[in-house]
Amino acid sequence: MPDSSVNTGLAHPFYEITGGISPDWVIICDHASNRVPFEVAEGDLGLAPDDMARHIAYDVGAEGLTRELARLLHAPAVLSNYSRLVIDPNRGEYDPTLLMRLYDGTIIPANRHADETERERRLELFHRPYHKAIARILAGHPEALLVSIHSFTPQLKGRDVRPWHVGLLSSDDRRMADPLLEELRRDPELVVGDNEPYSGHLPGDTMDRHGVAPGRPHVLIEVRNDLISDPERQRAWGQRLARALTATLSRFKEIQHG
Repeated sequence: MPDSSVNTGLAHPFYEITGGISPDWVIICDHASNRVPFEVAEGDLGLAPDDMARHIAYDVGAEGLTRELARLLHAPAVLSNYSRLVIDPNRGEYDPTLLMRLYDGTIIPANRHADETERERRLELFHRPYHKAIARILAGHPEALLVSIHSFTPQLKGRDVRPWHVGLLSSDDRRMADPLLEELRRDPELVVGDNEPYSGHLPGDTMDRHGVAPGRPHVLIEVRNDLISDPERQRAWGQRLARALTATLSRFKEIQHG
């Protein structure tokens, strides 16, 4: 159960985890949940349960990994509480993929005829409250570094198998990505991607909005979802990432203070 929840109307669009008094980190998880709130198609997008349990609906394992990292790093966290198929919190408000009608070969029936009015309604109920919560937490911790946790599927339909265990996504601001990449690549058993399995910067996305635009050091971590599919694996990866992030923080502070 979340440490604390914030109720915005009936929708419960996000959860917060409280951290230490002066945390070094703020952690966010855009795609923590596959929940479809009742306000959207009475809680049913028209997909089979198997589809709602896979990567098209949320980032498998990302919620548990985020909670473990928040615990280990004593960091506050903000986690979305709705499926990306409702409206994608990791997209800008004018991104054409904000409200998906087709994802990895699967049609989303309840989104097929969603118009601008419905798009605006979902933005107001879910997307905007989530981002306002992130902005509020970050404003309270101006020196904290921002980490976003995601997971990726080992293979999209009709595409090559993805060889990476973990990938770091970043913009041109590499202050966190470069030292963290070096830390993770110290493990010879890990295949670590740099802006893989896809590019790390979309205009208006979460990290652009809360990291790039305000100039806050940030990094997005993508873990292959079969590696964090259960609590034990989530704990193991939480420990691995916490060690790497702690070492990265030490190096970051050394550079900052010359």
